[in-house]
Amino acid sequence: MEIIYKIVLAILLLIIIFSLGQALYFMMTDKGKGHRTVWALTRRISLSLLVIVMIAIGFYMGWLHPHGIDPAM
Repeated sequence: MEIIYKIVLAILLLIIIFSLGQALYFMMTDKGKGHRTVWALTRRISLSLLVIVMIAIGFYMGWLHPHGIDPAM
């Protein structure tokens, strides 16, 4: 279950990056006409919130483990 969870998180992060690039493209080509840029950025924010919630659930369920800072370094 843990590996599937991490793969889903990685795929969501890639979709977020794609949506950000899509918003940039729409912003450059639409020249202020249309709402495709707004929808792409709204989709990116929604997916980012989903990733944050999934990370919190992963910590709670024990599927994700934060790495501590090594004081010896």
